[in-house]
Formats: sequence, C-alpha cells, structure tokens
Amino acid sequence: MQDDAAPQDGSDAEEASAFSHPAVDPDVTVAYGDHPDQVIDFYAPRDPDPAIPTPLVVLLHGGAWRAPYDRRHVTPFADFLTRRGFAVANVEYRRGEAPAPASGGPIPAQGGPVNPGPVAGRWPDTFDDVATALDALPTLVREAVPGADPRRMVVVGHSAGGHLALWAAARHLLPADAPWRTERSPQLRGVVALAPIADFEVAEKLGVCGGAARQLLGGEAGFDERLPYADPVRLLPTGIATTLVQGRNDVVVPQAVAEAYADAAAKAGEVVGLTLLEDVGHFPLIDPAADACAVVAEEIAQLAW
Repeated sequence: MQDDAAPQDGSDAEEASAFSHPAVDPDVTVAYGDHPDQVIDFYAPRDPDPAIPTPLVVLLHGGAWRAPYDRRHVTPFADFLTRRGFAVANVEYRRGEAPAPASGGPIPAQGGPVNPGPVAGRWPDTFDDVATALDALPTLVREAVPGADPRRMVVVGHSAGGHLALWAAARHLLPADAPWRTERSPQLRGVVALAPIADFEVAEKLGVCGGAARQLLGGEAGFDERLPYADPVRLLPTGIATTLVQGRNDVVVPQAVAEAYADAAAKAGEVVGLTLLEDVGHFPLIDPAADACAVVAEEIAQLAW
C-alpha cells in the first residue's frame, strides 16, 4: 500500500485508477482468424430499448502496440459503454513479440530511450489483423449480438488503438499497392480517437512511448518508406466524421500529437473535432471512475445516434 504522506505524480494516480478495475468477461468471443490473438470480444448492451437500433462501438485498445498490453485492460471501459446503450466489439490484434520489461507497468513512459524489452507491433501483421477484423465485423456482429446495428458503427481507439482507429477509417486512401486498401470509404458513423498516436513524425520527435511508432514500422530501415501506408496524418481527408479527445495533462501521448493531426486535416479541407480536457492525463479517457470517461461516451453518442 502506498504511503499517503508520500507525494504522488498525478499521472501515476490516474494510471493506477484506470487499471484498478477488475476485468469484465465478454458475452461471447469470436475468432476472425487462426492466430490466438485474432479474436473479438462482444458485449451486449445492458437494458437495451428494443425499439431503438443499438449502435456498435468497435474498440481498439492501446498499449503502444506491445505484446504485454492486451485487450483485457479496456474491458471495464467496454462494460461502461454497454451500460450506456452501446454494443461493443473489443478487438484483439497481434502486437510485438519480445518479452515484457521486468518492471511491468501498463504502458512505457513518454520520452527516454527506446525500450529494449517489448517491441511495438509487427509489420505487417498488426495492420493485417485490424483490416481483417473490421471487414469481418458486420457479419460477426449479426451472430454475436443480433440486436446491434452495424450501420451505426463507431470505431473508438485509445493511444496506439487511436492510431489504428484513424487508420482503419482511411483505408480507401492508402497507396494503390497497399494490401489493406478498400475501393470505397468504410460504412462508419464516425471515429472517436482518444489520445491517439495520430502523427508518427511528431510522435517520434517527442519520444512517445519510447519510439514505438518507429518500431511498429520495422525500425530505421522501414520507417520513412512505410509512413504512407501507416501514418494517419498522411491519409487525409477521410470523409469520415472524426473526433479526437485529448487530456491537456497527457505526458504519454502529448496534446501536440492530436493537434498536429487536426491541423493537417484542416489543411486538407476536413474539419476534425478536437476536445481538450483540462486537468486530465492519458488514462482517465478509459477509466469508468473518471469524469473524462463520461465525456468520451457522449462524444461517441453524438456520432452513433
């Protein structure tokens, strides 16, 4: 137990609160591929109104695309959303394969040298999985949560998952030779990206998550040539309603990253909402005990209904 008299950094307290909730088991888990990580947990809404189509939130978790940080840490957030009338599809995807750092901790701190322990993501597997899962979802959700309406789909991602959410909404803008490219824009009501790693070059300059974006693209050798295939800021305008929610006190993924994406969208002729929350860091956005989490639910609702 922590000594109450000892000083505590605000971000540490927020992180501890977000990770203090017990994991919530899904109503059903469905595979979208053969790998153990190619699964989606479905959560049905609590007390749904049968007269109103139930929106579907597609949830992409964060954790710097690193293997130790899986979908279980956002299950309390998924449960929080079901109590506000949403069905939730919590998507797992393949992440980096190196062993976890000895110190543990849910997400590597912003700044400092590249973490020699867990590697961020896998190229191209992480992207393969998100694309495959999103393509399969309209069929899978009809079987898993029959009351959910895939025509009212909002993709929500936190941190690294925010990157994946923005990327998934922009696959129709990928280079012609990209295997994940779609011929038309996805049928989404919108995207809500929570403290997203939305601009890789800005993130790298700020040392976000110990160089995770560069690791995701294969390190120095692949970073520059793969940016057009992976960096959301290069894939604008999407034509999809998009809202970014960002804590001003975030030291994991600083506000400047979200602002860079919003500025780039404006230059491309697209208006992207940017909700900045005072006295809020990285983790309250997915913490059911935090006021910020209710703000996130409202942002989702504005797009879903």
